[in-house]
Amino acid sequence: MATEKLPMLQEGYDMMLSELKALREERPRIVDAIEEARAHGDLSENAEYHAAKERQGQVEASLVDLEDKLSRAHIIDPTTLSGDRIVFGATVTLHDDSDKPLRYQIVGLAEADARRGRISYNSPLGRALIGRKVEDEIEVTVPSGDRFYVVEKIEFI
Repeated sequence: MATEKLPMLQEGYDMMLSELKALREERPRIVDAIEEARAHGDLSENAEYHAAKERQGQVEASLVDLEDKLSRAHIIDPTTLSGDRIVFGATVTLHDDSDKPLRYQIVGLAEADARRGRISYNSPLGRALIGRKVEDEIEVTVPSGDRFYVVEKIEFI
C-alpha cells in the first residue's frame, strides 16, 4: 500500500509539531494522574481514574494520528510556485454572485480557517478551484446551496 503524501504549508507542519510536543509532554502527567487515582482504591467507582484513562486514550490516538500525518507531510512553499492555474498554496481572488471580491489561499486540512481566508484543498470550493485559470467560472454546491464564482486573480505569495 502506497502512503499518500499530505500537502501542507510550513506553518501547518510547525503547528502539528508543536501539538505533538505538547501531547508528548502531557503523557507523564496522565500516568501520574492514573497512579494517584489508582491509590484511592476501588477502580469501578473511581471517576478520576476513568477520566485519566479516557484522556490517556485520547492523547495516544492523537499522537498516532499526528505522527502519521507528519510522516506523510509534503511541505509546499507557495513562493516557489508559478503558473496560470490554481494549485495547492495559491492565493486566489474570486468574485461571487454579488460581485463581492473574496480572497482565499488553498491550504492543507490542518491549516484551513475560512475566517482567515484559508480553505482546504479538500473542501468543496477548494476542489472546484484546483486546476482553474483566471476568468474561469465555477459553480460549487455547498450546504447553503449552489454558489457561483469567477476567478479574478491567482497569486503565489
